[in-house]
Amino acid sequence: MILTYDGTFDGFLTAVFEGFRLRIPDLRIEGDGPATGDLFAEKSFVETDQGKAGRVRQKLEDLGGKKTSKALYRCFLSEQDDLERVILHTIRRLLTDGGAALNDYRDPLILRLQQIGKQIGREVHRMHAFVRFQETKDGLYVSLIEPDFNVLPLIGNHFRERYPAQDWLIYDVQRHYGLLYDREGMRFTTLTESQHVRLQRDWLTDTEKDYQELWKTYFKAVDIPERRNMKLHVQHVPKRYWKYLIEKV
Repeated sequence: MILTYDGTFDGFLTAVFEGFRLRIPDLRIEGDGPATGDLFAEKSFVETDQGKAGRVRQKLEDLGGKKTSKALYRCFLSEQDDLERVILHTIRRLLTDGGAALNDYRDPLILRLQQIGKQIGREVHRMHAFVRFQETKDGLYVSLIEPDFNVLPLIGNHFRERYPAQDWLIYDVQRHYGLLYDREGMRFTTLTESQHVRLQRDWLTDTEKDYQELWKTYFKAVDIPERRNMKLHVQHVPKRYWKYLIEKV
């Protein structure tokens, strides 16, 4: 039996709830996407239920604390092909061994969970460092990003605390949704197909353009060609981030 869900974390947790409630043997959970090629598996779509998802989340926290729920959520945001298998296996281990299961690195799937968590952590750290806001003429500060993982839900609080007096939008170009803050709260938003997500220079204020030129001038001024170490530089600032860094444009 394969249970499918709508691609959200609450949808996944609802599928977990239904799988254990129905005592499905050899349970598998997959996103509601193209067929996996398993011709003999029976598929059933599970509607997201916030109440059931909340009960699973609470159970996970009871077993291993909030760090457990956080670790599973980060794994879910990684968008890895095997994420459902890793999370479902971890939940089964938590039910039998409690929170200690997360420290069992002899288990290849537990080890996989921890490795994914470290990768997500590094990406969040890079987003904190590499997000560059640009002021548009409507007073909104916009930053475009293309992270390797879906870390947008994990970085909002950092920027809300850092820029509480500004209206800003961090938009994930690859996943086509963004996080909007308007000093009253944060919410996820999407742009229509007719809206161009690439920031055009004529959208920016004259002050923003001046600041960008000053920043580029400063970046060039502090550069010492004789001391360049591009291998180390690329290690700390990978090239995939360069097109959204003003000093690299």
